[in-house]
Amino acid sequence: MGTKQASPPRSRTRPAAEPLTEQTQSSSGWLFGLGCAVIVLAGTGLFGWSDAAVVGAWRTLLVSIVVQGVPFLLLGTVVSAAIGAFVPPSLFARILPKNPALAVPVAGVAGVVLPGCECASVPVAGSLMRRGVTPAAALAFLLSAPAVNPVVLVSTAIAFPGKPEMVAARLAASLITAITMGWLWIRFGKEEWLRLPKRPESHGTGGSRWEEFRRGMQHDFLHAGGFLVVGAMAAATFNVLVPPGVLAMFTDSPWLSVPLLALLAVLLSVCSEADAFVAASLTGFSPTARLAFMVVGPMVDMKLIALQSGAFGRAFPARFASTTFVVAILVSVLIGAVLL
Repeated sequence: MGTKQASPPRSRTRPAAEPLTEQTQSSSGWLFGLGCAVIVLAGTGLFGWSDAAVVGAWRTLLVSIVVQGVPFLLLGTVVSAAIGAFVPPSLFARILPKNPALAVPVAGVAGVVLPGCECASVPVAGSLMRRGVTPAAALAFLLSAPAVNPVVLVSTAIAFPGKPEMVAARLAASLITAITMGWLWIRFGKEEWLRLPKRPESHGTGGSRWEEFRRGMQHDFLHAGGFLVVGAMAAATFNVLVPPGVLAMFTDSPWLSVPLLALLAVLLSVCSEADAFVAASLTGFSPTARLAFMVVGPMVDMKLIALQSGAFGRAFPARFASTTFVVAILVSVLIGAVLL
């Protein structure tokens, strides 16, 4: 399986894979600044916006999603920049198995150690790939980290008191989905689908490493922050436009309720530390449908798709996120039938 992953790179150069430049920093900063300006203007009630109930609800949801995501995004950019500046590439070569097929489950289980949401996992996964980690393993980590870390599992246990089977089902389904996607990337993934911006490596004096850390954190935060705001806008728009009665039409059908809640998880874009409480409130749906909501959400939601698009190129989430969505639903149904 490893031979597929090690295919020779294409000879043509990809403009998006150039080293960090002032132009990319400037464009990322403009996107982030524009998104922040929209939030501020919406909050001021200019042009009579505050008088509209729908716009008021949209504004509240937008701000809450961004406020939820920014701390974890900052955590992810700090970890990402620290990996790029201070961690030698040889460390990952020693920790992970050389066989990509074995490195994937190891990376998936390693997601337990990062107490953050999906906003933090994208820059960290990108940094791991820049440090030489096989993309399949980094992607398995990207999917598992926001879904199986201790904070998420504890919040799930609190949201479903007296139901340890729901915690076990979420852990098992999330890990199986992440590992499966890593193996699928080894078998079917192509290098041109994954654009990875390169940055100059500098491991000279201590000062140069700290400068690299500062520049890496600045770039990742501004770049990813802009896409976080864009994804939050899309999620808030869906929340205020879709009437609650539409969702009630699907509660009586077990075949429709699972994909519906999975799609709802994508559109609502609830942080993985809080999505268990949303799932617990959906009492009209089956336990398997609510499990699908919790498995899909941390792996495929609108703000995560936007972040992946900014970090890895538009071609990446179109293929990877859509496949993850299908795999997560199938695994959730299987695990739900066994444990719930």
